[in-house]
Amino acid sequence: MPRLRQVPRAEATPEVLEMYDRLFPGRDPVTEPGTATGTPGNWWTVFAIVPDIFSHAVAGFGLFSSPDRKLDPKHRELGLTRAGFARGSQFVFSQHSKASRNAGLTDAQVDALPAWQTSDAFSAADRAVLAYTDEIVLADGRVQDATFDALREHLSEEAVLELTYAVANYALHATICRALRLEYDDIDERIVEVPVPDADGSTSQDIMGDISRSSD
Repeated sequence: MPRLRQVPRAEATPEVLEMYDRLFPGRDPVTEPGTATGTPGNWWTVFAIVPDIFSHAVAGFGLFSSPDRKLDPKHRELGLTRAGFARGSQFVFSQHSKASRNAGLTDAQVDALPAWQTSDAFSAADRAVLAYTDEIVLADGRVQDATFDALREHLSEEAVLELTYAVANYALHATICRALRLEYDDIDERIVEVPVPDADGSTSQDIMGDISRSSD
């Protein structure tokens, strides 16, 4: 479950209700969850806690896909899908894998995104976009001159700015989804202590205590 409460239809403000009607027609998304793409839909119901933040985020989605953009949709989705993978968001990666195919990327290219560096499925322009994305997300914006120079061989200044803004924004969304356990990022922590197996029923803590006492 998400870490914050969800806003039911009865409590939704007009701007939130408009999106509920589009995504969950005739349903309360809290009691009857699920979107047409198969997601639970709780990104929407949790963001609805603060309607102006909800509206700001939704407006951003339209901004990135606007026909006024100079950035090729294929390069946009390469950046956004890779950003989701690099930030470790199952939700962003999964949703934008689908969007990548809609933008014209092949199944082979989408499948290769997790290990794009070793794949021959991408053009020089694609690889420049992916390298730049990795340095925004994984290096926290510490973009090397060589990476930027390679990108500028293929993208206009307007397209570079649009890509930078989009990738940074979706790295933010990926982080939020993980922090609040939204959608497919409602995943238990994997990095936990694994008990030492033993035959007599004693725990690893008991064993370590015995070792410590024997050394006194």
